Amino acid sequence: MTVTGRPTGQQPALIDIESFFADPEFGSPSLSPDGTRIAYLAPAHGRRNVWVRGIDETHDDAVCVTHDTRRGITTHLWTDDPRWLLYLQDTDGNEDWHLHRVDLDAPDEPAVDLTPMDPGSRVFAADPETTVPGTVIAWMNPRPLYVDVFRIDVATGERTPLVERTDPAETFLVDRTGRASWFVSQDADGTYELAAADPETGSRHVVHRAGGPEHPMGLFAVPTPDGSAVLVGDYQDSDDLRLLRVDRTTGEQTVLAAVEGHSLDTLSAASDALPPTVFVSRRTGEVVAARFTGDRPRIVPVDPHFAEIQAALETLSDGVLGWVHSDLDEQRWLVTFLHDREPQTTWFYDHTTGDARRLDGGAPALDPAGLAPMAAVRFPARDGLPLHAFLTLPVGVAPEGLPLVLLVHGGPWMHDTWGYNRTVQLLANRGYAVLQVNFRGSTGYGRRHLTAAVGEFAGAMHDDLIDAADWAVAQGYADPARIAIAGGSYGGYAALVGVTVTPDRFAAAVDYVGISDLANFLATLPPFVRANMTNNWIRYVGDPDDPDQLADMRRRSPITMVDRIRTPLLVAQGANDVRVVQAESDNIVAPLRERGVPVEYLVAGDEGHGFENPENQVMLHRAIERHLAEHLGGRRAAAG
Repeated sequence: MTVTGRPTGQQPALIDIESFFADPEFGSPSLSPDGTRIAYLAPAHGRRNVWVRGIDETHDDAVCVTHDTRRGITTHLWTDDPRWLLYLQDTDGNEDWHLHRVDLDAPDEPAVDLTPMDPGSRVFAADPETTVPGTVIAWMNPRPLYVDVFRIDVATGERTPLVERTDPAETFLVDRTGRASWFVSQDADGTYELAAADPETGSRHVVHRAGGPEHPMGLFAVPTPDGSAVLVGDYQDSDDLRLLRVDRTTGEQTVLAAVEGHSLDTLSAASDALPPTVFVSRRTGEVVAARFTGDRPRIVPVDPHFAEIQAALETLSDGVLGWVHSDLDEQRWLVTFLHDREPQTTWFYDHTTGDARRLDGGAPALDPAGLAPMAAVRFPARDGLPLHAFLTLPVGVAPEGLPLVLLVHGGPWMHDTWGYNRTVQLLANRGYAVLQVNFRGSTGYGRRHLTAAVGEFAGAMHDDLIDAADWAVAQGYADPARIAIAGGSYGGYAALVGVTVTPDRFAAAVDYVGISDLANFLATLPPFVRANMTNNWIRYVGDPDDPDQLADMRRRSPITMVDRIRTPLLVAQGANDVRVVQAESDNIVAPLRERGVPVEYLVAGDEGHGFENPENQVMLHRAIERHLAEHLGGRRAAAG
């Protein structure tokens, strides 16, 4: 497959790093239940805070209703009472999320923490869409090993337990009435069992079973509002992940949404900041559409009314629906579109009148005309497994013999997707081709592709990355002497594997919050995570309690091969990372410095698993720019 890109000519001007990584001026907008106000994220006090304005007003009329000065806010929620707004916040990236309440009648007053808990406990999710006015349902672990469900009175903060776990590996699904109407458990071999529960007696009966390794991030399941059925992601007899409806009484399964050759996109299982797997009606609580993977994500409506809305929304942009919000009557809508050359853009649409207008952009300093398109490409791995990837070529440069950055996604049970990526656009602006490959083990490309990664850490998963680089060289895009490997989390592990398993292959590497010791990584995860590893880390990597498997894990760990590293390396780490602790980076850097191997080490004292604050993002990417320019020869800003 050949990617022709855009016509060559003069390279675009260098865009300063701050323009890529400044907080958006209109981020994550949401609509109030009555459709009269918008809440959104914008800078204030040097951090990302929540602002509120009328639907017909501009930012000049908006009121800043939160006052965070340490770490930007990422998630906010409307309640059914127009007086209260909720948001989640942790401390310096430690992921101890608490749910805070803001009084919109007194926006200058301090926010109230509705979920005071000891360190090590957090709010995992909060849902204000309940049938009990003035309340929110929260999933949280005041008992660190167990994630329980509570109903919280927003005005008083009173907390009522709804469900308390007895098995840390068991999960439950709460319908709109606040009842735990479904339970998800695992057999000893990891098979998932979905059981309907009687809220009065506690009795359960299993209505659905699903294999374990093809669901490494857990079984995707959403109850209907009344609990009479559950929507579940399942492969049935297909290689594709479909959306099924399972009846509570009979167990009858009906395919609700499916796309031949494509799987349900479950990226949102990794983070609420990612586009949702399903769209849910604010009015009814029913699922109205589902997202599937593809060269561009595909949105499949399953509700006639939303299909009509979707058709109207899609005339507003050539991007893909990212997030949609409506009022309770589902006549007023906010839609945020995803695009490869433009940060998220939001439109307001009135279904009653047909009127639509674009709202403030997310990054006005960036002109899409100067940014690089992202193209979907395919090629086979050495064993014939089809690999899907995204290639971004720099603008204004002949697409041949380029320095290449092999950018590896985290997870690994996630996938790269078409859309705007700040790091990709920075690298393209500096003259690099960027290749993002969905190696085996990535979600979204079918059961076979996913489970082909079992036992293949530092094995076939790494081979896929090498095969991707070889493909780029064979196509003429990449200069084989100027290839770097970079990534975060699992991607950081992959970068370290790249410079240990294949020490002569890469001209430079970037390890960002990456794993160096698989056994230590598993041992230092929070306890509630360790209780749910059967179908992911233990199935795919190994059980550290088994001596033979532990020995194999060590053989696949870069820390045991650190003496092979001679590639110039940049390492970045958050001091408060509770997923990949700082020792994972410290223990790689120290022996390299002792041997005199070129290594730059950045530690952010106010960050966790990934950098959030703009100044830290700028620091990181300025170091990446400098590192790659020195070893691959790309462009570099004078102040970089």
